[in-house]
Amino acid sequence: MEFLISWIIDKLRGGHPKSENARHAKRSWKKRGQKTLSSSKAILCLTLAFLYIPLFVIIVFSFNKSEGAHMSGVSFRWYEELFLSSGDLWMSLLYSGIVALASAIIATVLGTLAAIGISWYKFIGRSYIKSISFLPMVLPEVIMGVSLLIFLSGIHMNLGLGTIIIAHATFCLPFAYLMVSSRVDEFDYSIIEASHDLGATETQTLFKVIIPAILPGISSGFMMSITLSIEDFVITSLVNGNVETLPIYVYNMIRHGVSPVINSLSFILILGICMIAILLRKGLKSFAAAH
Repeated sequence: MEFLISWIIDKLRGGHPKSENARHAKRSWKKRGQKTLSSSKAILCLTLAFLYIPLFVIIVFSFNKSEGAHMSGVSFRWYEELFLSSGDLWMSLLYSGIVALASAIIATVLGTLAAIGISWYKFIGRSYIKSISFLPMVLPEVIMGVSLLIFLSGIHMNLGLGTIIIAHATFCLPFAYLMVSSRVDEFDYSIIEASHDLGATETQTLFKVIIPAILPGISSGFMMSITLSIEDFVITSLVNGNVETLPIYVYNMIRHGVSPVINSLSFILILGICMIAILLRKGLKSFAAAH
């Protein structure tokens, strides 16, 4: 017991075990933790299984030979149909990509400027704006969708691709602001003062000092906005007009029976997202090391 206490005290002091007794206690504690299956580890395993088993099922059934719920053989039939006979599906994916990219850019730019302005500048209504900026995050999507529909109809704007982009940028904006704001709060303002002392203008300071320093937060907000935009269904269904994004197209397919082609497309999207995540992770690491 005393070995364990000495090891804990040494850890709290921030040092490393110096005595043989302390090293022995550390090894014993690690072995004990490896042999014991704690409740937190069990919950973690169950959560990961709940999240990833459906993805594994989708991947397996994308190679199913038949349309049924049972594996009847391995075939690339649905991939062939996806690439050769699914023009409407690819068009809906293209619409989703256009909407996601455009709304993410708008939300990230506005969210970045809002995070910088609210954090570093004092103006009338600052605390009020800071409080209501998170309102779209807590409101139910159906309320957001109906309010946006009423507003867009009130200004006589035709429903279509443009209204979807506006709606998606609106509900993605708080998430982008939150990501960037967390990075801005950790920013050392003395660096900005130093850049001003060296003769840099506000614009030069913004693009050469501030943005490179908060780029990880900007990237996180951008990727979060794209993810939220691609998967949204409720708000899109209210303001889409005749434009079918991927969630709307899949919903319309469900009413006539789900085609295994969706499984093939899902597997391709999973691979693409994994590759993008890996590339971004490596790119951000290289950027952080360079700066």
